[in-house]
Amino acid sequence: MLLTKSTLLLAGALAATFALPPPANAHCDTMEGPVVADARLALERRDIAPILKWVGPADESAIRSAFDQTLAVRALGPEARELADRFFFETLVRLHRAGEGAPFTGLKPEGTEIEPIVLAADRALATGSDAELVAQLTKAVADGARHRFASAVEARRHADHSPEMGRGYVAAYVELTHWLERLDHDATTDAHGGAEAAAAHSH
Repeated sequence: MLLTKSTLLLAGALAATFALPPPANAHCDTMEGPVVADARLALERRDIAPILKWVGPADESAIRSAFDQTLAVRALGPEARELADRFFFETLVRLHRAGEGAPFTGLKPEGTEIEPIVLAADRALATGSDAELVAQLTKAVADGARHRFASAVEARRHADHSPEMGRGYVAAYVELTHWLERLDHDATTDAHGGAEAAAAHSH
């Protein structure tokens, strides 16, 4: 089967994508994540409505264009369909991530391990109950606080024995207080504000 110009363009885009390094852990970057799930649904129904929520107004035109192009290429056959779908998933997730101010380095394959708390959030949203989510998160926070606090208490007992032990206490104290600060900040700041602050701090 002869490849059309559109198919060749899609092949080039995918070749560039596969050359990238492995992506950082992110739920929306996986082939089993909610973004790709909605993209599959939109393509099967030939209806873009399920995916527009994943991009901002500024990217709506671009994703509509990619959607129309993908539908056209899909009609060329099974191989073209697979290629076009992958191109569309990549495009949608990339624009979604850019809207979050987050980097995109490619889609993770099916079976990629996802953080348990994220899976708990998905289940909570699907069932409409936050009981499991809150219980899991509360336990994780409590365990983390107890572990860091116990380390700091133990180090404090020996802080005056030598400069080295004193520095060990300071390290445990800094770990505890900085962890608590991050936790409190994340708990009292919306996701976008927290992401922006984290990005600014990391740079």
